[in-house]
Amino acid sequence: MARKQRERGWPPPPEPLPSPVVDDHTHLESVVGWRADGWDPADAAAHPDLAAHLARAAAVGVPRMVQVGCDLDAVAWTDAVVREHPALLGAVAIHPNEAVLHAGVREVAPDGLDPDPQPRHDVPLDDALAAVAAVARDNPRVRAIGETGLDFFRAGPRGREVQREAFRAHVALAKELGLALQIHDRDAHDDVVDVLRRDGAPERTVFHCFSGGVDLARVCADEGWFCSFAGPVSFPANEDLRAALRELPASLVLVETDAPYLTVHPFRGRPNAPYLLPGTVRTVAEVTGRPLADVCAQVGEVAAQVYGAW
Repeated sequence: MARKQRERGWPPPPEPLPSPVVDDHTHLESVVGWRADGWDPADAAAHPDLAAHLARAAAVGVPRMVQVGCDLDAVAWTDAVVREHPALLGAVAIHPNEAVLHAGVREVAPDGLDPDPQPRHDVPLDDALAAVAAVARDNPRVRAIGETGLDFFRAGPRGREVQREAFRAHVALAKELGLALQIHDRDAHDDVVDVLRRDGAPERTVFHCFSGGVDLARVCADEGWFCSFAGPVSFPANEDLRAALRELPASLVLVETDAPYLTVHPFRGRPNAPYLLPGTVRTVAEVTGRPLADVCAQVGEVAAQVYGAW
């Protein structure tokens, strides 16, 4: 019997939310660059442009989002696009895995992959960090430094030291400029918390795509750190993540797509975009036992508290 071909294109739009929410973290430069295998350039619906993606999102209750640029190319793209589109605010940083390559570290990490430096990584790390700082200072629509943090799955011993120092530099920049901080934390919960406690976390610190369990959730609740939940909270196997969500006060919970990655269940493996955020919002409502309208209103208020007015 022939095997059913797996769907690879954009999932169908969800039912609109009862009130608008904010996508706390999306990579629109990658969303608009996504192409399915065998994509036909004549099929515009299969490859929406930025305006089409923003319209799709607004139609289902996601009219505002935080665009995150975390490599030098994406930082420049973000700087330009948030000036042009009122739906977008920006976050800029050098991603921890990017920092390792800018520092010239070429070691194989626990992920088992060989380093893959690109021409942008010829820029020394200090210069890359200076470019981030320049954009953050100059553009009033950049409201966060991020995503920065630690990724021990993709860093060996030397890389981890580079990541830690780059993380500390980003923390200092966020505090200097009075901006929020968006954290990338992969297999490094204790070390991330240690850096934040030693250096002093910015007033508005967000764990993007929260991946910890109940213990980390309790730390965040005690410290007043925000936790942003993405598609994985809906994956059937992730009960620990749902338990962490139930541990947090609603006043610290945000939602995001991390598009084009981490598409909400049941569309895992297909491309993600801000218009799919309602699936995650509905999961948050189900897990916490709160009315959907209340969740929408609350996450909208929390986003405004963290990033200010759009």
